[in-house]
Amino acid sequence: MTTATTAAISPLAAGTWVGDPIHSDISFRIRHMGVGKVRGVFALTSAVLTVGDDVRVTAVIDAASVRTGNDQRDGHVRSADFLDVETYPTMEFTSTEVRDFDGDTFTLVGELTLHGVRRTVQLAGEFLGVTDDPSGAQRTGFSGTTTISRAAFGVDIELGFGAGNVVVGDSIEIAIEIEFTADGSDRR
Repeated sequence: MTTATTAAISPLAAGTWVGDPIHSDISFRIRHMGVGKVRGVFALTSAVLTVGDDVRVTAVIDAASVRTGNDQRDGHVRSADFLDVETYPTMEFTSTEVRDFDGDTFTLVGELTLHGVRRTVQLAGEFLGVTDDPSGAQRTGFSGTTTISRAAFGVDIELGFGAGNVVVGDSIEIAIEIEFTADGSDRR
């Protein structure tokens, strides 16, 4: 982020902000059998937001934490057919640029590593503000959305049925809600 953009979010104190996994959500949706969408969530392992001359964010997600509401499906998603969590236990994101910040919305560009493959992705972001929580810690929040191709990240299993139909679609819609605290403490 440029200095001018940093000035636009001046309510954020310079320094390190630490992600609060308890008050963050990483969710996804993917087409199923061509007629529905399956939803799921992952647990945020860690995140760091650094505010200075520019703004950077890194995040680590526990791949084995996937939950879709069906234990059998969750096990299959963790398997070598999909995420192969034994080999690739985490997904990681590191921002490289913030574009078009208007005080509320922005585009966050960064590198996503998933299934051992790193690709540039863009998230449509929203700055949700800054507040002091009841324990006195300064807290900030962001939302972000993007869509990725699972095949582009090497998750290219094709489970077909019928005439040209697939069980699991290629496009994955991702939604992120994340809170950070300035002092790095997890507040409940």
